[in-house]
Amino acid sequence: MATDPDAGWSARHGGLEPSVVVRGWLRLVRACVRPVRRVPPDVLSVAGVLVLAAAVPVATTGAPWVALAGVLVVLGGVLDGLDGAVALATERARPLGAVVDAVCDRLGDLALLAVLVVLGAPVAGAVAVAAVTLLHEYARARAQSVGMPGAGAVTVAERPTRIIVVALPALGAAVLPAVPGPGWSWGTTFLTTWAVLALVGLVQLGVGIRRTIPAAFPPEPPLPPDLPDLPSPGR
Repeated sequence: MATDPDAGWSARHGGLEPSVVVRGWLRLVRACVRPVRRVPPDVLSVAGVLVLAAAVPVATTGAPWVALAGVLVVLGGVLDGLDGAVALATERARPLGAVVDAVCDRLGDLALLAVLVVLGAPVAGAVAVAAVTLLHEYARARAQSVGMPGAGAVTVAERPTRIIVVALPALGAAVLPAVPGPGWSWGTTFLTTWAVLALVGLVQLGVGIRRTIPAAFPPEPPLPPDLPDLPSPGR
């Protein structure tokens, strides 16, 4: 009987099933694991951020070279996915690596928004979308820290979606100066798309957290008898 290649992802995310977009992204990442198995996962995390940061100045070059920014966005996203995949495949996963990955993910999100600003999105709108995106990730991380199993929900605004929402306008700007129809800039159009998806995703995550978070804090190990009983952080 064939093993579901996404079963490991589901097990690490509280039994959640990946969406169509996430499933396709996982297949792309798995296909790239073998050539980089020997690369330290943290190096892949940092490389992903650097590639996404490089997409920002490339996006300023205009047509047709702006298409290269879209390629760099996809490459940076793949590198970001490879760090965790390589860590698990080579049994090098560790807590510090998860922290490095999370920090690099958030820096990468800011780089993605900077690409949209270069493509014409308003700075104030990008700041607002950044706030909603960071709130999304903070709420998930905080819920997990107090005992929520898995990711709570696979929303429409996960990392693969963000990569796609930024890669597409970079490729489109290489062909047309503005979006056909409304005539909006590519950056404004796809920042609006990200904003809508981010708000819907935040609602989806909130429902998922409410459904899966435990009713009480997980039990804490007893303190040694010679230490005082200190209050727990965050209560």
